[in-house]
Amino acid sequence: MPRSQSSGPSQRMLRVGEQVRHALSEVLQRREVSDDVIEGTVISISEVRMSPDLKIATAFVSPLGAKDDEAVIEALNRNAKFIRGRVSSALRQMKYMPEFRFRRDTSYDNFAKIDEILRSPEVVRDLDKDDEE
Repeated sequence: MPRSQSSGPSQRMLRVGEQVRHALSEVLQRREVSDDVIEGTVISISEVRMSPDLKIATAFVSPLGAKDDEAVIEALNRNAKFIRGRVSSALRQMKYMPEFRFRRDTSYDNFAKIDEILRSPEVVRDLDKDDEE
């Protein structure tokens, strides 16, 4: 059966990504990583994208209340091997334990920009014209 040429992730990639997200969240919530930068920060993991071979997991994180987001991302990447070991017990059904990469989640920034544009006077004025007709 020919494989679909869609550009989106497969169901398996999405399912495994969600399992990895939950496992990462538990490790960070229990504060198992001993790094001064990470310990003082609440970290939200919005999404984990898996590579097609499930060997690389890219976690998109938002450090909440951190003074320097990039320092938190660097600390997570520095401790990626330790985190990989701590997560392995929750993901023992996987054939290969994925390598973790952490990136800053910019989706909230994008939502804020879109919201700002929608609330701008020009857009509000144009929307009011549509309501009058």
